[in-house]
Amino acid sequence: MITETKYTDVEIKMVTEWPEREVINLYKAGGWWKESDEQTNIKKLIQGSYAFFVAINPCNGKAVGMGRLLSDGVSDAYIQDLVVLPNYRGYGIGKRLVKKLIDFCLSRKISWIGLISEPGQSRFYTHIGFNPLNDYVPMKYCQKKE
Repeated sequence: MITETKYTDVEIKMVTEWPEREVINLYKAGGWWKESDEQTNIKKLIQGSYAFFVAINPCNGKAVGMGRLLSDGVSDAYIQDLVVLPNYRGYGIGKRLVKKLIDFCLSRKISWIGLISEPGQSRFYTHIGFNPLNDYVPMKYCQKKE
């Protein structure tokens, strides 16, 4: 368990690389990592992001949260893979990560910023300023088996 003091000391930093095991632990905390996924793809995932931010515990230098942006750098951006380790949730770290991602976009004159909220998490985003896109439906390609 962390204290309120430690929460305020968590640093949010944009990085171009980070230890693969720590990033995998964050993906596991989000429920997005399958053991069949390749660890070696983490470096490509970070480098292929428009921006990749980590929340760093000042006591040990390890990542306790992350968020990344996908964008062409011109017209729009999507927040992807926002997660905070369970023991660090409820201290505002996720909100600080989102604000850093938004500020990064706005500093580059990208004002259309979207995301897909996990089920049950939309209130978190509406408190930050996101609104549902009425009449728009997120979709995912699923290859048909023949």
